[in-house]
Amino acid sequence: MATSPDEMMAAVTAGMSARTGRSLEEWVALVQTTSGVDPLDQTAVRRWLKDVHGVPQNSQWAVAFEVARQAGWVEPTVDGYVDGQYTGRRAGLRPVYDALESALLGLGADVRREGRSTYVPFVRARQFAAVAATTATRVDVGLRFVDPPSHPDLVPAKAPGSATHKVGVTHVAQVEGLLPLLRAAYEQNGG
Repeated sequence: MATSPDEMMAAVTAGMSARTGRSLEEWVALVQTTSGVDPLDQTAVRRWLKDVHGVPQNSQWAVAFEVARQAGWVEPTVDGYVDGQYTGRRAGLRPVYDALESALLGLGADVRREGRSTYVPFVRARQFAAVAATTATRVDVGLRFVDPPSHPDLVPAKAPGSATHKVGVTHVAQVEGLLPLLRAAYEQNGG
């Protein structure tokens, strides 16, 4: 089973011809020559692939990523993604994110964070938490549970990331009270 983003991309790319009838290289060439879409607009490339050719979602992402890369886009580092999420009207939430990141990374040496444009996943054997600046005043912590614990602030959710539940955080002082929830999600997603 693919666990890292690079491994997932390799798995999607390896089976692309069988799923879509074209290899990654063939899709890239088609987008470049016939789509009329800005190659750096990955959302527009994915939409074109879906609407015009019915390309499955994971293949859309792989093709759009490669088209943008060939057009000169450089994927940000994890820190670059985080910095981009906590600017402008969300800049005041950066201390909340930093406190959550510290708590999540402190759960174990096997925790790694990954970069996404709208949230930061925290992964062990699989993603167990995702942190997203949802509004200018709140950070949502998505948690993945097999058996959710009882907590007054925990609500069912489908986002951010692979969350089954989430909790909203508005102040750094709230993070300590969430440690049992963070640990439960960590422990339920190891292996």
